[in-house]
Amino acid sequence: MSTAIAAPPLLARRPVWLVNYLAALAAGVVVEVWGLIWRAAGVPMRAAGLGSEHATAITVGMFAMGTMVVTFWFTFVLVLIARFARDPRRVYLRTTLPLLVLSLAAPILAADTATATKIVLAAAHLIAGAIIIPVVARRLRVPR
Repeated sequence: MSTAIAAPPLLARRPVWLVNYLAALAAGVVVEVWGLIWRAAGVPMRAAGLGSEHATAITVGMFAMGTMVVTFWFTFVLVLIARFARDPRRVYLRTTLPLLVLSLAAPILAADTATATKIVLAAAHLIAGAIIIPVVARRLRVPR
């Protein structure tokens, strides 16, 4: 008896780029709700971007938009991994997990940003990764 987790039947044979976008869409909704909850709780939604010294407002929709922008650009890499890697799932995980950790540097090192905001932003990165990465990894496990 195998304990391997198969991709959901609905996604098992879908193109990997589509699975990635569907997972990112779900993650975008979840992290946007996450941000809205903390905004309502009084966490200041202002952060400085990379290289900026002054915080600007994080507007409603920016959590989801950030998720989709990163997904758009990484999809090109994902398609190449799926097409050319001998073990695409392994290459995908060895690429995305370090990048996820590296992505935490942006909120943690943001200048002129409240600690509570940094924590909310870093957690949003982890939440999005926890939704997208396993779904895509399961899809890459399916034999071509």
